[in-house]
Amino acid sequence: MHVHILGIGGTFMGGVAAIAREAGWRVTGSDRDMYPPMSTQLEALGIEVTAGFGAEQLALAPDMVVVGNVMTRGMPVIEALLESGRPYLSGPEWLSREVLKDRWVLAVAGTHGKTTTSALLAWILEHAGLAPGFLIGGVPENFRASARLGKPPFFVIEADEYDTAFFDKRAKFVHYRPRTAILNNLEYDHADIYPDVGAIQRQFHHLVRIVPGGGRIVWNAADERLRETLAMGCWTPLEGFARAGHADALWSARAAGGHTDFSRFEVLEAGRAQGTLEWQLIGAHNADNALAAIAAARHAGVPVARAIEALAGFRGIARRMQLRGEVRGIRVYDDFAHHPTAIATTLDGLRQRLGRGARIVAVLEPRSHTMRMGVHRDTLAPSLAAADEVWLYAPADLGWDSSAVLAGFGARGHAATEVDALARQLAGALRPGDHVLIMSNGGFGGLHGKLLAELARSGA
Repeated sequence: MHVHILGIGGTFMGGVAAIAREAGWRVTGSDRDMYPPMSTQLEALGIEVTAGFGAEQLALAPDMVVVGNVMTRGMPVIEALLESGRPYLSGPEWLSREVLKDRWVLAVAGTHGKTTTSALLAWILEHAGLAPGFLIGGVPENFRASARLGKPPFFVIEADEYDTAFFDKRAKFVHYRPRTAILNNLEYDHADIYPDVGAIQRQFHHLVRIVPGGGRIVWNAADERLRETLAMGCWTPLEGFARAGHADALWSARAAGGHTDFSRFEVLEAGRAQGTLEWQLIGAHNADNALAAIAAARHAGVPVARAIEALAGFRGIARRMQLRGEVRGIRVYDDFAHHPTAIATTLDGLRQRLGRGARIVAVLEPRSHTMRMGVHRDTLAPSLAAADEVWLYAPADLGWDSSAVLAGFGARGHAATEVDALARQLAGALRPGDHVLIMSNGGFGGLHGKLLAELARSGA
């Protein structure tokens, strides 16, 4: 059987491609923009990728066309597909039909932390010898792949609330029918498809509605929007988590040994210590992610002590506070943060690790639809407050004036309209000991490599 995937370069569709290949399908695909880690993963799998969305690619005569949510009416391949009568499905529906229908699905939903929590959960199950399948929106270092078919019954999936396809405007996660669901948090995002936070809450409640009564919902008890969502109706046992403890939180975390960056913390169940986790990750938000993963794994039968042991060996995820290089004592990190809350928590974790004496330089590309629409304009500056220097990429087509965001930073705030110029200007302004945190949900025009090259050149 031959499946052709339109929009194969995204993390989700690239993961679908990897799973289809492992399941024995012939896989081809197409996309417009390809960048690591998905471009390298597809290349390693030997999957043939066509550039662009021309109608001629249908001459491959696939048995099934899987349509990514980047595809729209008017694209030549879509118009040709509809005229041809050839069968097509969305990525989530294909996955549901071909892979998930006989699995115990553990779905991780939320505005933030989905990728990290999914990776943590998959690794716990792997460490326990359960060989789960998974589809994650990033590449965990423990697996070196974003997706795999795995062995029944368990399958961990990052459950995105973004819409499914041009012909299916429901959230992706309603297709997954989880037995175990994690609800990390809920904030306003995806302004291109949701008019307000209430619309997102309704989608989350659609997910709540399909978790069976014998299943489990693990939720952030400190999140009021999630509380409101569950109040719409819930038919599944709940287990809450909250870092500082909460009346509805079964699970909580307590920083241990003065490690305020949560690189070492106690895991508590109903107020009783279950063990201490010392690991490579930092940040209170990652302690939350760990609590959620531990709770979900226990629902799948993994003892808490075994889960803590697994997380001690977790090695991180590509593009989540990933050190890309160090030149002349200047460390350059790559992070996927693109929402003010994620930006603030990421910076706080790094600040807690480094202390007040270190200089943190934050570099942000406002690339998401919501960012480019200016929805987060008023909360962006406060989210960057923990940085010592702020550089904002503001191309001509950004759509809003970045000067208001940078005004509060004074001489510490900078804007650049072009990536190569940004790399040069940054290299000239940095000094030994700096920690440069580059944040974007895209490739940022290769800024990480360009900056490291400029630093090496200027130091030669």
